[in-house]
Amino acid sequence: MNIWLEVPASIIVFALGASLGSFINVVVYRLPARLSVLWPPSRCPHCLNTLKAYDNVPVLGWLWLRGRCRYCHNKISLRYPLVEAATGIIFLIVFWVFQFSLFTIGYWAFCCWLLALALIDWDTMTLPNRLTKSGLVLGITFQMILGYSINPTGVGVVKHLIVGIGGAVVGLWLFDAIALLGSLAFGKTVMGAGDAKLAAMMGAWLGWRYLLLASFIACALGVILGGGAMMLSRQQMGQKIPFGPFLALGAVITALSGEFMLSHYMRLFIPVS
Repeated sequence: MNIWLEVPASIIVFALGASLGSFINVVVYRLPARLSVLWPPSRCPHCLNTLKAYDNVPVLGWLWLRGRCRYCHNKISLRYPLVEAATGIIFLIVFWVFQFSLFTIGYWAFCCWLLALALIDWDTMTLPNRLTKSGLVLGITFQMILGYSINPTGVGVVKHLIVGIGGAVVGLWLFDAIALLGSLAFGKTVMGAGDAKLAAMMGAWLGWRYLLLASFIACALGVILGGGAMMLSRQQMGQKIPFGPFLALGAVITALSGEFMLSHYMRLFIPVS
């Protein structure tokens, strides 16, 4: 892409991502509390005053206010601008990898769902059905649109529909089986039902092969990062930690580089006859 086009396009993409990150903050706060994500407009959680449009500018609004509400002067959590900036950066990376393509739009939506689910799971140890189910339907729809773009005769739609549904079924069965075996081995629940539903959603977007890769990455990250966090915070062994953020991170990594990782694995470990 021409640099004179890439720079303004990247600015627009970051601004779009940061704006959606602002809405993700609303979803993460309101959905577990069973509040409408559309009404009332954004407001201070302390004094409940509605924010002005210029105060609600992603990232910059927090900086202008120096991290405090304009009305009651209570602190505004640093997580708000961090989520907005992180979403903008994710949108940029997806755009740089896939450029102007259907994958860019699809994976922007996928990453928004994953980020919202990861943050809610981190806060509440739950993965809302409203997000996992809608994300699954959206993933299957994306597969069908992708199939149509490849082969408009209908064969591509059916093929990718099977990919989406097959991936969702594998994700659900795989994590249900892990949960069952873990419960039998340890005599207690080791994985929530929401993780299986999140895996089904991931399978709908990624297909079963990339779902397995994303699950492997999530487990590795869970052992390394989760175990390290437990040691640093001196948490007791067996204490529950949310697995949704690791699944979400594994899914994002796989969406961006799954083809590269699998192709290199095949070349390194599977001999060519």
